Amino acid sequence: MEYKIRSISEGEYSLLKDFLYEAIFVPPGISPPPRSIIDQPELQVYINGFGTKKDDIGLIAEIDNKPVGAVWVRIMNDYGHIDDDTPSFAISLYKEHRGMGIGTALMKEMLRILKDRGYKQASLAVQKTNYAVRMYKKVGFEIVDENEEEYIMLCRL
Repeated sequence: MEYKIRSISEGEYSLLKDFLYEAIFVPPGISPPPRSIIDQPELQVYINGFGTKKDDIGLIAEIDNKPVGAVWVRIMNDYGHIDDDTPSFAISLYKEHRGMGIGTALMKEMLRILKDRGYKQASLAVQKTNYAVRMYKKVGFEIVDENEEEYIMLCRL
C-alpha cells in the first residue's frame, strides 16, 4: 500500500484529537475507554494549543489523500518528560493501517527533522505491554526509566 508522509497543516490540528484517542493502548480483551478520556488534563497536554509553540511539529501519513496516521512532538510535561529541551513524541495510526511500516516511517522522518533542527534527543512513554516498544527500539529509542506500567524511552539524535 502506497502512503505519503507530509507536514501537518494548521487546518488539520483538530485531527490530533482523534489520533490522540487512537494512541491509547488497549490490551487485547480489554474494552477501549470512552472518547471523553482525552479531555483529562494529563492527555490534553499533547494537543491543547498545538501549533502555538516553536517546538510543536507534526506529520501526517496519508493514503489516497486521506490521513491514516500522525506523529507529533512538543516540549511538554507529559508521561515521557525528560527536560525542557527534549521534545516528547505522540504517534498513532488508525487500526486498519497498523503493522504496515507506516508508523516506523513516521518515526524515522520525525527523528530526522528533529536532528536537522538541532535537537539532541527525543523521548516518549509507552506501556510495557504495547507491541510498539519493539518498533521504538528499532528506530533508536532506549529505555532510560520505568515504573510499574510504562517505560520512559529516549532517542539520542
